[in-house]
Amino acid sequence: MTTPLKVGIAGYGVVGKRRREVIDARPDLTTVAVCDRTLPGEGTFDDGVRYATRYDRLLEQDLDVLVVCMSNDIAAEVTMAGLGRGLHVFCEKPPGRDLDDIARVVACAGQRPGLKLKYGFNHRYHDSVRDALKLIRSGDLGEVINLRGMYGKSKLISYGQTTWRTERALAGGGILLDQGIHMVDLLRLFAGDFTEIHSVISNDFWNHDVEDNAYALMRTADGKVAMLHSSATQWRHGFRLEMTLSKGAITLSGILSGSKSYGAETMTVAWSAGDDVGDPKEQTTRYNRDPSWADEIAEFADAIRNDQPIVNGSAEEALKTMHLVYRIYCADPQWKARWGLSDDIPVPMAAVGSAP
Repeated sequence: MTTPLKVGIAGYGVVGKRRREVIDARPDLTTVAVCDRTLPGEGTFDDGVRYATRYDRLLEQDLDVLVVCMSNDIAAEVTMAGLGRGLHVFCEKPPGRDLDDIARVVACAGQRPGLKLKYGFNHRYHDSVRDALKLIRSGDLGEVINLRGMYGKSKLISYGQTTWRTERALAGGGILLDQGIHMVDLLRLFAGDFTEIHSVISNDFWNHDVEDNAYALMRTADGKVAMLHSSATQWRHGFRLEMTLSKGAITLSGILSGSKSYGAETMTVAWSAGDDVGDPKEQTTRYNRDPSWADEIAEFADAIRNDQPIVNGSAEEALKTMHLVYRIYCADPQWKARWGLSDDIPVPMAAVGSAP
């Protein structure tokens, strides 16, 4: 068997520990070191894994791969530090606090073409999303006409979480950047890039300096229209993406998650017969397992082993999704002026090449 790639995890909270479970379940990867500011200094766990409180100490270990599960204010810095040490890097979303963060990472990655950089846009790996994408690409339901996406939870931070997500200096943004970025990424996946954007951004309920609701109306160059609602006042947690096509419709409802609070994950497909009086034949599929975490890491490991391009979560795709998030922020003139935001930042697309 090929020697396992040695993995270090920067940020060993809930997500970092879950990533480790998936990594250590694979024969071609093994966790050798972790870091987190909450750990008791430096030392070695009973299982032989080294630990430290600072990421620079983690990077002194003999590593092949770095997994970054840090807060937004430091994620880009740690990602670039890992690339600078010659490591392949997997970083959780979002890529950083703002567009400038990801632009700097992309430029850094462009100088190291032999290294793999992947971002954790985990929802692309849910079976409901993959089945919907396959159906759309088959052409059996015709062309996409419009999309409506809602992703919401009851507050910006859940019980037991630290408060950095409510602090603009650390988080960069609120519910749209933290959770809604997944829906933004899916809208791009299913419809393509949006050229016209209108939005309303609000923090009127929780009154933090980051948004608790974002509403957007967007259109692609070829006329596909998408509506987005990203919410931290959705008292019953919810995920729903409705897509209307010329010959039918696809509705994704619920998403399997660690909290189990977003409802059953289903895909409902409707076929328009033209004479169904608005009540077409439908079929609903329910998904009872979540392969997304394992499949996401599997794709990353395979790209490293076989020197293949990153397909989902590439640096270019992360840059485009982050740019759309900021265009949504800036499409509300009051919100843009209030925080002095700008989406007019040069983005070095050529640094990472073309998407596969």
